[in-house]
Amino acid sequence: MYDMMTEAAQPQRQAWGETPARADDPVPMNPRLLARMLDVVDYGMLIVVDEARVVYANQVARAELDHEHPLQLLGRELRPRSPRDLATLRQALLNALRRGAQAMVTMRGAAGGSVSVSVSIVPLLDDGAAPAALLVFGKRRACEELSTDAFAREHGLTSAETRVLKHLCSGQRPADVARMGGVKLSTVRTQISRIRDKTGSPDIGGVVGQVSRLPPMLCLVRRAA
Repeated sequence: MYDMMTEAAQPQRQAWGETPARADDPVPMNPRLLARMLDVVDYGMLIVVDEARVVYANQVARAELDHEHPLQLLGRELRPRSPRDLATLRQALLNALRRGAQAMVTMRGAAGGSVSVSVSIVPLLDDGAAPAALLVFGKRRACEELSTDAFAREHGLTSAETRVLKHLCSGQRPADVARMGGVKLSTVRTQISRIRDKTGSPDIGGVVGQVSRLPPMLCLVRRAA
């Protein structure tokens, strides 16, 4: 799906940055470099033309468009998994492509889950290029695994403290963390106190907030794949 970006119609090639840089452009942008940059953004992102045809999907979107995601690709056509959401998605894409309108829509999955998707127009550099819509998926979890691991190493957290932090980031209460780990609540509270001390935060909510704002880190094996 990576090569879809280079398959877009010729008028769109200028919009993706293949024209010579203007005097006010600090750096000319190569489309493949742009695609690599989007691959490290911690949100699934799609570029859609003709109201349903996907011409680009970043790495997170490709990983998330599995059998459980509320959106799916049938060939190169983007379709919601629930037929009830088809009209909602089509109308949001139509409004973006024809009127430049932005929208936030909720797509429902087969197993009862849902994901929020923002739909907006892609700002094009060439007035003659066909319009394209940008879809951005909402995050499935607040704190990413690799980023949390890196944060824990930076602050010298033990493996047990790291596990506790990950549970707290996923919304678990200390009592839930103790029950899941088979330890006393007092043990978890001691670990939380140590996490606060090591990170210099007055409360554990501040630590969770720090982790939720961390930049993404992608697995190199997944990236190579």
